[in-house]
Amino acid sequence: MKLPHRRRFLHLAAGTAALSAMSRIAWAQAYPTRPVRIVVGFPPAGGSDIFARLMGQWLSERLGQQFIIENRPGAASNIATEAVVRAPADGYTLLLVTIPNVINATLYDKLNYNFIRDIAPVASIDRVANVMEVHPSVPTRTVPEFIAYAKANPGKINMASSGSGTSQHVAGELFKMMTGVNLVHVPYRGAGPALVDLLAGQVQIMFDTVSGSIGHITAGKLRPLGVTTAERSEALPDIPTVGDFVPGYEASTFHGMGAPRNTPPEIIDKLNKQINAGLADPAIKARIAELGSVPMRMAPADFAKFIADETEKWGKVIRAANIKPE
Repeated sequence: MKLPHRRRFLHLAAGTAALSAMSRIAWAQAYPTRPVRIVVGFPPAGGSDIFARLMGQWLSERLGQQFIIENRPGAASNIATEAVVRAPADGYTLLLVTIPNVINATLYDKLNYNFIRDIAPVASIDRVANVMEVHPSVPTRTVPEFIAYAKANPGKINMASSGSGTSQHVAGELFKMMTGVNLVHVPYRGAGPALVDLLAGQVQIMFDTVSGSIGHITAGKLRPLGVTTAERSEALPDIPTVGDFVPGYEASTFHGMGAPRNTPPEIIDKLNKQINAGLADPAIKARIAELGSVPMRMAPADFAKFIADETEKWGKVIRAANIKPE
């Protein structure tokens, strides 16, 4: 008599699971039914904010609901990240993922979250080259010339950055590690003040983003020696890569989208598909090129691997250079 009851139970369990899967799929198909927040860990008008608004507008047009940008600056994006980690995993709160997220995993000893565990990768957006640039008073025009000059003047060349542990800083520290040069790090509170002193010749070198410096380079106020990505930048096509002279060197910033862990995979896949469609759109591709970036289209699993690899890479640099947060 027990067997029929067991069969009935199994049938009911299977039916419940099927209904649950169907309801989840139906929910994802209907998503979004109300406005979605994209939390950005930096102030309005900066690079991260611009990319968030670019993709937010695209998603609003494609999915028929507002994607609202919420700027929550502070603690190198940790405040914004923690807010998203603690948000409901329903697809209505997203995080604009940036390179500080992978750097902070090692830079900060105590965070209230584990980025790789607590944020589900949704989609990558773009990759941004940095440019190794010097003040025109520096008597070098190529990366090899600069390395020779720096070795002949150890501890006499000042390297600006937008702050300790920022992408500009770790890009410079990686260069120092791989070439054996001794540059003096001078951290500023933001890229703007650092560029002001670089333009004035108070510091001699900086590994700034292409988008942040291209105007000064075009005007002849700064001299580019190399771009930091593995391939040349479309924005500076005549400038070689640093890796052409320092084999294996690569440093870049990036943007992407994340969500709280346990966000339904159907929603993540839907967002990924729409973001990748945006990255293939000619108008968005042109805007990304204007910003000195290149689109970076990835599936969620590929973006997860990319984040893990970047976290490991910059973790090694931070530990070797003994970088501490300000």
